[in-house]
Amino acid sequence: MTVPVVVPRAEHAISRKSIDPDALKVLYRLHQNNYAAYLVGGSVRDLLLGRRPKDFDIGTSAHPYQVKRLFRNCWIIGRRFRLAHVKFGPKIIEVATFRKQIPAGTEEEPVAQIPQAPAAMPALDDPDEGDDLDRLIHHDNTFGTPEEDAFRRDFTLNGLFYDIETHAIIDYVGGLEDIRARVIRSIGNPDERFQEDPVRMLRAVALASRLDLTIDPPVLAAIERYHGELARSAPPRLMEEIYKVMRGGFAERTFRGLIDTGLLAAIAPEVPGRITPAFWQSLAEADRYRLAHSGSEPLPNAVLLGSLLLPLGLLDHHHGRTKELGARFGILPLARRDVEFLRQILSLQRHLRDVNAPTRHQRSVMHRSAFPGALAWLDLHGHAGPIVEAWKALHVEHAAAGGQPPEELPPRRRRRRRRRRGGNRPAPGGTFGTG
Repeated sequence: MTVPVVVPRAEHAISRKSIDPDALKVLYRLHQNNYAAYLVGGSVRDLLLGRRPKDFDIGTSAHPYQVKRLFRNCWIIGRRFRLAHVKFGPKIIEVATFRKQIPAGTEEEPVAQIPQAPAAMPALDDPDEGDDLDRLIHHDNTFGTPEEDAFRRDFTLNGLFYDIETHAIIDYVGGLEDIRARVIRSIGNPDERFQEDPVRMLRAVALASRLDLTIDPPVLAAIERYHGELARSAPPRLMEEIYKVMRGGFAERTFRGLIDTGLLAAIAPEVPGRITPAFWQSLAEADRYRLAHSGSEPLPNAVLLGSLLLPLGLLDHHHGRTKELGARFGILPLARRDVEFLRQILSLQRHLRDVNAPTRHQRSVMHRSAFPGALAWLDLHGHAGPIVEAWKALHVEHAAAGGQPPEELPPRRRRRRRRRRGGNRPAPGGTFGTG
């Protein structure tokens, strides 16, 4: 057992006023039902750094289906690890049961420790079960104590807990000291932690870039040794991490770090040789847009994809047409729906720039499903501020007037099929042939 450092309310800066009210509701209800419940991970870290957390995640002793019984607005997700998502409108408070670190290759054995579920509970069998006996974690459904949960996390500054009952910060892993030193340090041996989950290497670079932190030298050395392990991670998970970087407001700085550490070459070997000033300009524009629109809806994946791939020449765009060059970003396949949506966004750019188009034409543009993304792209990369503002005003005016959709843009011509005479076609009298 490790004796944690407990910092009482009087000695830290976290106030309940800074915590999302819905996260407080979840914390209090769990506590009222005799479950341990802490604010965990990045939210505690960000509050200590004086930043507004993007998410407020909760760790608890309650198992996922025990959480679900307390909240009607709760959904259970995940196969690698069961999570409870408590929804408040579009907002999600993620609630995870305390986990523990388990020996590699034995991930499927401890599932029996999970209490017997009601008959209606879905099975906990994982269809992705594998036979690998290496360090890569394939299953993670083994529940544990708060201490065990702290030690299985990636970096010390992500291993802090805020106790809703005592309002104290609980630190098992030395995270408070590393936050003061502004350093990213691994919990445990970084070689082992990166082999267990290679995506942690990418997160270390992204975290250092976003929070202006220093990466501990042993962590940097481990990244240099094991950056090739990224190829073993699930491609959709890696792509989602790339999207998080693109929409986080620090994409340019993060990608420079990914190049310096060799991680970008491990994901997309062809990219470093294609980088030009246009690539850095595109990322800088994405960062400026994010900082200027911090309270608005995040950019869709298609816009982020275009911002990444077009300046690299990995998608060819001419005259409103987008040609896929492999539909991949290195080892990562691209979702067809995102590529198709990007094509629609780019094809609308010439219509958005046509400020003298008839009113009916402009209204038709606004009723295209790709219009919001196309306008965001024009705002992001088009250097056409007055045009963007004119479209926004027109959209507000059109919505206030009822906004009935006009005809499709552009009008589609229907081709008539020629009917072939003769053969066994019905005669005017309703019978086949002439008898």
